[in-house]
Amino acid sequence: MSNENTISEVNAKRLLWAGFMAILAAGVGFAIRGGIFDNWGDEYGFTGLQLGAIGGMGFSGFCFGIIIGGVVCDKIGYGKLVFVAFAFHILSAVITFTAAGDSAYTSLYWGMFCFAFANGTLEAVANPLVATLFPDKRNHYLNILHASWPAGMVIGGVIGWVLDDKLQWSWQVQLSLYLIPTIIYGVMFLGQKYPKSEAAEKGLSLGEMFKDVGILGGLIICYLLVLFFQGILPADFSWVAWVIGGGLLISIAVITGFAVGHWLIFVLFIAHALVGAVELGTDGWIQNITGNILSSEQGKILFVWTSLMMFSLRFCAHWLEKTLNLKPVTLLFVCAVLACIGLNLVSTATAFTGALIALSVYAFGKTFFWPTMLAVASDRFPRSGAVAISIMGGIGMMSSGLLGSPGLGYAKDRFSGEALNESNAALYQEYKAETPSKWLFLKEVNGLDATKLGEITKKKTAESDERSDDEKAVAQASIEGDRRTLKADSFIPAAMAVIYLLLFFYFKGIGGYKPLTIEDLKKE
Repeated sequence: MSNENTISEVNAKRLLWAGFMAILAAGVGFAIRGGIFDNWGDEYGFTGLQLGAIGGMGFSGFCFGIIIGGVVCDKIGYGKLVFVAFAFHILSAVITFTAAGDSAYTSLYWGMFCFAFANGTLEAVANPLVATLFPDKRNHYLNILHASWPAGMVIGGVIGWVLDDKLQWSWQVQLSLYLIPTIIYGVMFLGQKYPKSEAAEKGLSLGEMFKDVGILGGLIICYLLVLFFQGILPADFSWVAWVIGGGLLISIAVITGFAVGHWLIFVLFIAHALVGAVELGTDGWIQNITGNILSSEQGKILFVWTSLMMFSLRFCAHWLEKTLNLKPVTLLFVCAVLACIGLNLVSTATAFTGALIALSVYAFGKTFFWPTMLAVASDRFPRSGAVAISIMGGIGMMSSGLLGSPGLGYAKDRFSGEALNESNAALYQEYKAETPSKWLFLKEVNGLDATKLGEITKKKTAESDERSDDEKAVAQASIEGDRRTLKADSFIPAAMAVIYLLLFFYFKGIGGYKPLTIEDLKKE
């Protein structure tokens, strides 16, 4: 490599930890937001689907940030992208804190979009940066980099636990605290020298970097973008979403010389869409769900515990690879099985100890999904530079925003409403939400009124239970809806396990899994 791409050890480690702090800021904001969902529901009367849609923008914006950033980072440089991310983090705070009255939904919706756009832009910097700085230990250092996400969730979860449950501070004050690590990462990145990716060093064009993605990979990206624009455009203009998606697909085809794309990257994109839905989609709701099944405080404690597990375990990825001789695909298969088992166990938990054990299994399972998937893409597709792993990250986040988070919100509404209607139809008519929930092609349903549920919840404390029998029945229906939601959620890692098992046999058939270089591709 040229001297321009040579980074001193001190500088490489500083860039690693600057990226660590940047993603930590995202994790802090994500955890606090998940903990104040119930505050927004109580204050503004949002349905589960509406809360899911707001949470979803906290993922969808990420997709735009990471894909745009991944495409241009080799051209404009990492430093300029860090500045853009910093600006959007500040902007997100300004927009979110204007939430009030009838405009609350719009402010929270677009505030989350800006927050996520900043997070995505930062990952467009951090992922290829670390992959370039540590080419021989990508999985190890990418797992360390992404240990920052659960670290941020631990900090954010503790903030929510203390400031919300104990001190009852406003959600605005709680959410504003993510600005502290934001300022820190801005200072850490300031004035640093950056390397070039292997693809940029070789002088590959954007079309060459996109060839492995091709039309097949473009289909996944474009379909998710269609869903996104259909969600924000008026119903009469939903056709515009298809025009945008189709136009982008044609652009990808032209840029790549109508390259079909590699089948493996197509499969990895699908698998990562499932990763995003099950990991981040579930994380966005898990405090709310476990807090409903047990108590709000216990839900936050469990969230902090699982996040702490993820933080610790991500430093062990290299040890697991070497000690147990686990290749990345094998590790992913084991994790998918554990995640499936864990979610099913959580759905049956009735006490704190049982929930702790169940969530520990789930936490171990989900820990290595995201960074290991990025490592596989980087290992197998060096020609794609920052493009492939940025698009993969974008697909995961957009899937979380469009499928995972609103899908779980819809499931909560549907299963809770069905549970109460089955046990007491008259009571359901009294407590059902006025605003129906509709998601994708599934039937329209009416969940339970969030404001009325909030009033019922306040009547039960550690010292007393002032709820009537009818109110207890409503609360129980809500809990039953959460249990059914978790069971439905477990089918996602089950599908992932099948995909990873098939990939295991594929790599075994070609002589085993190994990282590739651009020079290796020229020999094929």
